[in-house]
Amino acid sequence: MSDVNKTIQKWHASFKKGTDFDSWGQLVEAIDEYQILARQLQKEVQSTNSSDFTEDQKKTLGKFAACLEMRSASLQCTQSQGEFKLEDLKKLEPFIKNVLTYNKDFPFDVQPGPLRRILAPGEEENLEVEVEEEAAGVGSLESFPNRVPGTLLPRLPSEPGMSLLTIRIDKIGLKDAGQCIDPYITVSVKDLSGIDLNPVQDTPVATRKEDTYIHFSVDVEIQRHIERLPKGVAIFFELKHYKPKKRFTSTKCFAFMEMDEVKPGPIVIELYKKPTDFKRKKLQLLTKKPLYLHLHQTLHRD
Repeated sequence: MSDVNKTIQKWHASFKKGTDFDSWGQLVEAIDEYQILARQLQKEVQSTNSSDFTEDQKKTLGKFAACLEMRSASLQCTQSQGEFKLEDLKKLEPFIKNVLTYNKDFPFDVQPGPLRRILAPGEEENLEVEVEEEAAGVGSLESFPNRVPGTLLPRLPSEPGMSLLTIRIDKIGLKDAGQCIDPYITVSVKDLSGIDLNPVQDTPVATRKEDTYIHFSVDVEIQRHIERLPKGVAIFFELKHYKPKKRFTSTKCFAFMEMDEVKPGPIVIELYKKPTDFKRKKLQLLTKKPLYLHLHQTLHRD
């Protein structure tokens, strides 16, 4: 079996796994599977090196990813208006199973997400040498590609005896804060192997930059009850910013918070050099200066 057929087979298996979770009422697991698959498809769509798929096939994959995101959003929404139903998503199985040969029209009028390059953690290390000053004085904002909006999710429904965590991202300290273009933070929950346990969320672009701080002032709802997170879990915060010369979004630095640090109130956590080390084995502090990620935690108990 060719590599591309193996990839399609993995996508189809992931799709089936997600729709099975969905039909069984395991909504958190379904959302995880849908979002992971959507990111894999988006990465393929945005790849400039792959010749495995035609442009039309890539458009179909982009639309498929958009439907997965829509179903994920529907599972998070308590209102039925605008809902993308499971039976609608299941109609797409022939497309993901036979993407190389399927030639019928896509059944839903959706548009692929913005084509802004997505890099895996550390991938940018092979593409550039970090130059902190390179963003200074470059172009006007109007000349850049469309910005990706935030993908924050609403709080889960409460359950008796269970705790939900809201993390307010206040600000992050950087010596060159003013030079970061369109900074945002990707929040993920990983086990010790670096596997996603929750849907990955992106904040909107920062509200303002002031002195050595980038201000966000945004709440992130952790998408699983604290009591249901396994041991060894950490919550990661990756600061990303746009590189106009390279025309992609790069990771600037990262921070993480382990479960013994989950407690109500403010917390500041250290910043580490990229690439993001989700396994937490080779950590290097970004700077010796007292610059941190400033958070505030709120625990909700029913």
